[in-house]
Formats: sequence, C-alpha cells, structure tokens
Amino acid sequence: MLRNGSTVDVQEAPAAEPPPAEPLPAGARVDLAKERADSQVDSVLEALDAELVGLAPVKTRIREIAALLLVDRVRARFGIDSGRPNLHMCFTGSPGTGKTSVAVRLAELLHRLGYIRRGHLVSVTRDDLVGQYVGHTAPKTKEVLKRAMGGVLFIDEAYYLYRAENERDYGQEAIEILLQVMENQRDDLVVVLAGYKDRMDSFFASNPGMSSRIAHHIDFPDYEPGELEAIGRLMMDREGYTLALETEPVFREYLERRRARPRFANARSVRNAIERARLRHANRLLAHPGEVDREALTTLHPDDFLTSRVFTEAT
Repeated sequence: MLRNGSTVDVQEAPAAEPPPAEPLPAGARVDLAKERADSQVDSVLEALDAELVGLAPVKTRIREIAALLLVDRVRARFGIDSGRPNLHMCFTGSPGTGKTSVAVRLAELLHRLGYIRRGHLVSVTRDDLVGQYVGHTAPKTKEVLKRAMGGVLFIDEAYYLYRAENERDYGQEAIEILLQVMENQRDDLVVVLAGYKDRMDSFFASNPGMSSRIAHHIDFPDYEPGELEAIGRLMMDREGYTLALETEPVFREYLERRRARPRFANARSVRNAIERARLRHANRLLAHPGEVDREALTTLHPDDFLTSRVFTEAT
C-alpha cells in the first residue's frame, strides 16, 4: 500500500530525446500495430488487468486515453499539431477501490507514450501541502510540486484542501498555487485528485477554477461480492496461502458480513481480513507443537476466519 507523501518511481528518467524528424509526407502510411508494440503500452494495460479485479469502466477509460495519446503521437509525425491534451484527472470512489494503484500505472503509461519525462508518482494529502501558520503553506506546496514535476501528483481526499467553515484556513493558498501550476506547467505535470464522489462534487462547486482544469472524471465503483472473493484469492495466492475446501463458504460469508458493516473499505478490508487470518493460522499451528508439512503452512481453515469479530459480535 502506498503511503501518503511517498514517491513511486515506475521508470528511470529517459535519455535525451533525438531532434524531431522531418514530418512524413501526406501519402505515407504508418503501421499502428507496430507503433503500439514499440510504445509497450500493452504491458502496462496487461499489468493493470492482472493486478486489479473488475473495474471495467475504469480500465476502459484508461485504454481510451492510451489510444488517444498513441494516435496523437502518430499524427504529430505527419506534422499535425493537435496541441497537448489536458490530462489532469479526478478519481472518485470509496476507499480500497484501486485509485492509487491505477494512478501508479497511469504514470507508467504516460511516460511510455512520452507525455511525462520521468514517470514517477508522488502521493500526498492535505497535511503534505497545507501549513499551520502564515507563510508555511507556499513553501510546503512548492516543495511537493518540485518533487512531482515530470510525473504524476496524486492528491488523496483532495476535498480537505478547502474548508469553507474556517476563514483562517490556509488550504485556499495551496489550491491557488496548484491552479497556476496545473495551467502553466501542464506539459510537465499531471495532477490526479481523489476522494469520495459527493465530497469531490462539493469541492468542485466551491472551486470552479479547479473543476475547469480537470479533463477526466473517472468513478471507481465498489466491488461486488464475487469480485471481493476474487481479490482475496489473488492476495492469498501472492502470499502463498490457499483456502481449505470447507473454508470457502466461510470466507464468502465473512465478506458478505464485513461488506454490511460500517467503515468497509473494499480491497483494504479484504487485505486486513487475510492478514488477521494469517495471524490466527500461525497461532493455531504453534498451539500444537510438532512437525508440519507444506499443506499445513499454506492452508487457511474455517476457524482462522470464524473467530473474527465479524462472526462473534452482533451486527
């Protein structure tokens, strides 16, 4: 999980680009399949499919953006200047729906297509941008922007930047600096705002300048029960665990109960459930000293979930 204030380098900085070639003649033909293969965007899109279950509308939009940028790059070879597209985005949805993971892959995608020079992602929240006294916000915000240049700046829970109820709040100063950079340096930075949809709608209503600079609004739906189960199995497989046959219905029931409880966070809640099941599994093994085999070390049993508060506490 990516922590706020952290940076993910998905690509090394590329070497200096060669001088632009002469435009192709009007009658020339370009093999789009070869252009696509040379860009290596498919490996990024395939990784997105492999890492994240579901999210069909989100993946479709990312593929559409990749297609547009690839075609624009080919158009430029003919001397057709469409202008650089606005790539600032807003990701809305509940916690644990994959917003940060998609942003990381987006940074890699934009880098491979030549739209950002470094391809890294800097993830921040209000605390990384807004100061606590006069003169503190501008240097904090500018330092974050300096780190993010050449890549993607991901601002989680972006609506907390604006606090209308507090006239002395310094969030508006950070917003004004962001607006300037999003407009004047959009060739070197892509900004992704993220948060709950209703709160982001209110944020944009109060900050029309920010809304006008966002070209792509992408909503991340909550996961369905079957998708949550698939996510859990994917997580367990990565950690070298499997479910005993009799544990499968217990795990499904766990997910249904947890989904109905407060503060459910989609994939994050699934991850936490598996981590706690691993703790119970390890404790169960050590409670009966003796030899164990590979199956015992890798198989989760019903009790590894049934002792969870999801089952033991009344809803």
